[in-house]
This record gives sequence, structure tokens and C-alpha cells, in this order.
Amino acid sequence: MKFLYALVLPLAITLAGCDMSVGHLTGRATDEWTHHYTLAQGGEVRIANTNGRIDVEASDGPDVEIRAEKIARAATDTGAQELLPRIAIKEEVSPDRVFVQTERMSGIMFGAAFEVRYHVRAPKNVFVNVANTNGQIALTGLGGKVMARTTNGAVTGKGLSGGVEARSTNGMVNIDFASVGRDPISAKTTNGGVSISLPQNAKADLSVTWTNGGVNVSPDLKVEVTEKSRRRFEGRMNGGGTPIELQTTNGGIRVRTRNQDAEDPNADPRTPILEPRLKPERERGQSH
Repeated sequence: MKFLYALVLPLAITLAGCDMSVGHLTGRATDEWTHHYTLAQGGEVRIANTNGRIDVEASDGPDVEIRAEKIARAATDTGAQELLPRIAIKEEVSPDRVFVQTERMSGIMFGAAFEVRYHVRAPKNVFVNVANTNGQIALTGLGGKVMARTTNGAVTGKGLSGGVEARSTNGMVNIDFASVGRDPISAKTTNGGVSISLPQNAKADLSVTWTNGGVNVSPDLKVEVTEKSRRRFEGRMNGGGTPIELQTTNGGIRVRTRNQDAEDPNADPRTPILEPRLKPERERGQSH
């Protein structure tokens, strides 16, 4: 019986999904560990997950703290408890890199599911490199370079101030910048909206493309439009500067001020926007 249980394991993981919402999986078991690491200045924190959320926030201290919550679900508590030890996390640690990865399970499983939720605190200016398959990525207060990629889930950021490369396939990308530097910013998804909020004094070169949707650029931002067509928008903000590339296939794109985000925190960038609103500066203020 145990042999059959092992053979059908991964299929159930695929069928149950990462949100652990399958009604008949009433059994639950959890485990947790917290590890601390010393990382050289300018080092990399890398997290690779398959099912579950990844949260990364900046800390004031020099060390990296990673807390991982393992959650197993099955038809019974006993079945979930038997599954729990098979949720393995691999560590690769060196002076300039901390790499933590959820390992894939071997065999096949039916009637069970699992996830790992990562909570990471890292020095503000380290390089953060996170990848997920089924689950959200949330980033807070980071000032170094960030790479964030997920397949099914959103990528969100609050108070970032470094270069960002954010990717999703099925989910929105919503990033708030406290400031922008020289490093490029890129936010892309296939099915979902893209929204970024910028300080009004930010200097940037905007390149925005979409297939089904549109773009909405806040009139509070000083943007000189250099190109605008049915599926493309380009402009220089405050004379130009940091390259910012935004792209989606199915969804709307918003470029907003930080004040607007504070006034409307529940705005949903997934809502398609059908018409570009912004006109070139030379046309503003003209009556028709």
C-alpha cells in the first residue's frame, strides 16, 4: 500500500495545485525551520520554489534570515504527516551566495499536496534572485538588483530602489519604486496587468508594449511622448534616464505616481485599459 502511495505522489501535486484548496484534503501537517547566514557585501540571495509563496524584505542587519514553512495536505492527518519528511529543502552556501531550493519529489503521488512558504529577511542592497512555479512573490524595501520570476502567481514590490527584472506568465506584476537608479527596470507578464508607481521626479525612458489591453500613464508625470501607436508607447520622463520596459499580452499597463497608489491602494492593474490617454507635451493644454 505504501509502495502504491509513493508511485502516485507527483500527479496529485499537479492536480491539487499550490493553493491547497482541494476540499477532500482535510488532513494537514506542518514543519518549520529558520536558518541564519552571513553574506559578503554585494552577495546574492537566491530562492527557488515550486509551490508556495516567497516573501523577501529588507533588514537593517548584515545577516540573512530564511524561515521556511513546510505544509503537507492529504486525506488524513496521518497521511499528511507521512508526506511531510519528503518535502526536502536544499542549501548551497558560500561567502558570496546563499541558495535555498525546494527539491522536487520523485515518484508519483495521488490524493495529497504540499507547499513551502519562504519568509526572507536580507540586507537591503544584496542581489535578490527568486524563482517560483506556483505562488506569489512579494518584495519589500529592497535597494539592490532584483530578479523575480513566477509562472502562476503575481509579482509585487513595495518601496524598491534598485534595478528590477520581474516576470510572470499567469499573474499581475505590480511594483512600487521609492526611487530609481541607473540599473534597468523590466516588468513583463503574459496573462495579467502590469502596474508601476514612480516618484514624480524620476528620470526614465519608458518603453511599453501590449497586445490586448492598453496603457494608462498618469497626467501627473512629466512625460514627453516619442511614440504612440495601437500597441506601443514610448516616452521620456523628466528628460529621460533609467530604461523602463513594460510588457503584457493580455492585460492593461499603468504607470502611476506614488501618491496615486497611496490614494487608491486597491487599484487592480489586471483590468484592461483600452485607450492610451497621454498626449505629447506640445499638444497638452490645447483645446479642441
